[in-house]
Amino acid sequence: MLEVEKKAKGLIHRLTNETFQFDPRLKEGFFTANYFLKTRKIVMENIPNQKVTMQFFQREDDVMLCGIDEAIALIQCFAENPENLEIEALNDGDMISNGEPVLKITGRYEDFGFLESMIDGILARRSSVATNTYRVLKAANGKAVINMADRQDEYHTQIGDGYSAYVAGLKLDSTDAMGYWWGGKGMGTMPHALIQICGGDILKAADFYLKTYPQEKVTALIDYHNNVVADSLMIARHLKERLNAVRIDTSKSLIDHYFDDKDTSSFDPHGVCKELVFALREALDKENFTYVKIIVSSGFDAKKIQEFENAHVPVDTYGVGTNLVKISVGFTGDLVELNGKSEAKEGRKNVFSSRLEKVKLNKREK
Repeated sequence: MLEVEKKAKGLIHRLTNETFQFDPRLKEGFFTANYFLKTRKIVMENIPNQKVTMQFFQREDDVMLCGIDEAIALIQCFAENPENLEIEALNDGDMISNGEPVLKITGRYEDFGFLESMIDGILARRSSVATNTYRVLKAANGKAVINMADRQDEYHTQIGDGYSAYVAGLKLDSTDAMGYWWGGKGMGTMPHALIQICGGDILKAADFYLKTYPQEKVTALIDYHNNVVADSLMIARHLKERLNAVRIDTSKSLIDHYFDDKDTSSFDPHGVCKELVFALREALDKENFTYVKIIVSSGFDAKKIQEFENAHVPVDTYGVGTNLVKISVGFTGDLVELNGKSEAKEGRKNVFSSRLEKVKLNKREK
């Protein structure tokens, strides 16, 4: 079993198939680009035992690396003779820059070369989510962020994406799956569906919530009637101290009814705008509901959060979905040495890095 101490996070990860639960078809090349499979066969039949070094990097600055644990576990589980491979790697959570090597594998090409594209994909996906989350958290300036990306992609992605967001520092997830690799649990409030089933009656929905979960305070989704300020005051008067927070999730295509009789020529009133949040906070405070927190969601990314924070908008928590899981980082694996000598395509070379750490793989049990 392989263990690597994660210095930056103070964690020890047990990097085995037990953790990552890889698809066994990886061994058969089911997910491998066919030309890698053909190359492996050609090498094995004609020029075996060529010792190569494969180097992985990406082309952006200020990127948070993630997926290294998973990539090493993949090699441990599916490479041939993993104990004979020389591995050097950075750590999940490391900040990396353009062209910096994050992983190097040295050994016989036929033992590991067919894993190249899977490693690229793991690093790309995990680092994209970690980097997106890192930038969102940085913009949020210490305020809480909820991972609402469960509906933004095929459900199997939740486990790895949730771990990547955790590496970046996000610990509030929508589903149990998002916390599966690190021990977190999903959290939630009420969806529009509960209000709809109650005939649009927000108070009834809140009462049923408390009846079923009496130990919790209510966080109410408050944009169902597109009248955020009025409905927030209504439910605050009804629940009083049992109301924890209200969440605004107004669509970008709508303008809240609060602005029906107001001049909006100086700003864009669509969706969750700054002016709506300021008005809501003022209205709640005026009636002494200062303890009621404000959560905002719908279309938030690092840029929009930064705009809100620069304007000191009174938001307590941001909910972010789509913009956490967009692929923003791509990785490349290159062969840069052959039998101990430099050999690479034009423009590529074996890049020295003092940050890389040696990782020892174990002989796999048959």
